Amino acid sequence: MKKKLIALLAVLTVALSLAACGGSSDVRELNVYNWGEYISDGSDDSLDTIRAFEEWYKAEYGQEVKVNYNTYPSNEDMYSKLSSGAVSYDVVIPSDYMIARMIEEDMLQPLNFDNIPNYKYINDSFHGLYYDPQDAYSVPYTYGVVGVIYDANVVDPADVGDWDLMWNEKYSGSILQYNNSRDAFGTAQYKLGLDVNSADKADWDKAAEELLNQRPVVKSYVMDEIYNMLESGEAAIGSYYAGDYFTMKDAEAENIDLQFYYPPRTNFFVDAMCIPTTAHDKELAEIFINYMLSEEAGIANAEYINYASPNSLVYENPGYIEDMGEEAMAVLYPDLGNFSELYNQFAFRDMSPEMLDYINTLWETVKIS
Repeated sequence: MKKKLIALLAVLTVALSLAACGGSSDVRELNVYNWGEYISDGSDDSLDTIRAFEEWYKAEYGQEVKVNYNTYPSNEDMYSKLSSGAVSYDVVIPSDYMIARMIEEDMLQPLNFDNIPNYKYINDSFHGLYYDPQDAYSVPYTYGVVGVIYDANVVDPADVGDWDLMWNEKYSGSILQYNNSRDAFGTAQYKLGLDVNSADKADWDKAAEELLNQRPVVKSYVMDEIYNMLESGEAAIGSYYAGDYFTMKDAEAENIDLQFYYPPRTNFFVDAMCIPTTAHDKELAEIFINYMLSEEAGIANAEYINYASPNSLVYENPGYIEDMGEEAMAVLYPDLGNFSELYNQFAFRDMSPEMLDYINTLWETVKIS
């Protein structure tokens, strides 16, 4: 009788433990870590991508899956948390230079592309890029090119076309510059024809001097503040990502006419889906990545976040092309030449800690001068 009572108590303990954990052990869990506002989430009649994946997986495999979705504000924040061991995620979506760093530090797992058949829809221009030359650890999610946004009601058309506009004294007090060292230095380096990944401190000194020359005409150093300042007309010129231009365009005041162009030399970036070495369910992570490359999810995400997609199921889809419109397609998918060649030449790469310290010291000097 005592043995039966002990057995009964054991069964009850297991049942209570399962209840405390949220239900049946048959529910498969996936932990996803992404940038904020970087997936279609069901708002404004968009597809709720996470919910759609859970429903698709249940219909396809006959098993429930629960996606635990969290966001981070920067590559560095994501890296810090993963490298500390404080968190564990199955899918992360870092930017190119951070992917290169994480591969070097053995923080990412090679992918099994048998579980990612939709990878075949990724444009060939996104194969063999510097951060993952063997295409072993990452699947491109979005990409973009940095340009200049300006108010056509303020800026003379004769002054647009290159980086000089952001140094033009005619618009003193109406120009915004990035409030981070790498992007700000990039504008000066592209303007001067310098290598944005140079290991020569003299190159960075030249760029710092150019930023000091710009200092008197700069209204403010900004990041997300650029949205409100350009939309309202508080400022008239700034550099930012092509996808974000359309967010600003949609919210511009009645007396504002925001326009966009790409300077001849500029920054290219790719964000890609990866699986950390600490992932608990690599197979499910690969299935999720494959779903993100599906036509349904790919189009929903591209339309929601307004960034370009490397997925042919998206950029060749007639409905997507019509929904985005002629201007958006021209800006998001510009014909700039050989993408992979330009990308490998102009994209930011990870720098040594010594160089980063030197750059940040220069940047602080620029801002306080």
